[in-house]
Amino acid sequence: MSEFQGCQLPEDLHYDLDYVWARPEEDGTFTIGVTDPAQTMSGRLQKARIKKVGTHLEAGRHVATLESGKWAGGVPVPFAGSVVARNDTLLENPHLINIDPYGDAWIARVRPDDPATALERLHTGPDAVAALQAWIKRYDVQCMRCSD
Repeated sequence: MSEFQGCQLPEDLHYDLDYVWARPEEDGTFTIGVTDPAQTMSGRLQKARIKKVGTHLEAGRHVATLESGKWAGGVPVPFAGSVVARNDTLLENPHLINIDPYGDAWIARVRPDDPATALERLHTGPDAVAALQAWIKRYDVQCMRCSD
């Protein structure tokens, strides 16, 4: 795992190079979440709304909406697909994203309509990490994760 200005950037994830990560799963689905720098910029999250299982989304549509005291925004899916699971724990404790953005605080699992093209808009590895580091510098982010 790379780290830059306190921000964790796992090299094995796929990124939209803004604030969403995706992890391919063995069953052909993708787990979706928000990056460490994104959770830092949002502040302590107070509310999460996540689309219900079975919801179909076009690429770029929001699978979830997150709110903090200073920010509200959607979490877009990078490909068209259907929600097959959602992290209901976040509905009661959205602040978990500020603690563990890459682990227990995943947002949803989505099955892409076209698995062959699902990764077309996403980036991974050293090139993605370098682009995310540039994003962190541009927005002058110093990551912090809450402990509780």
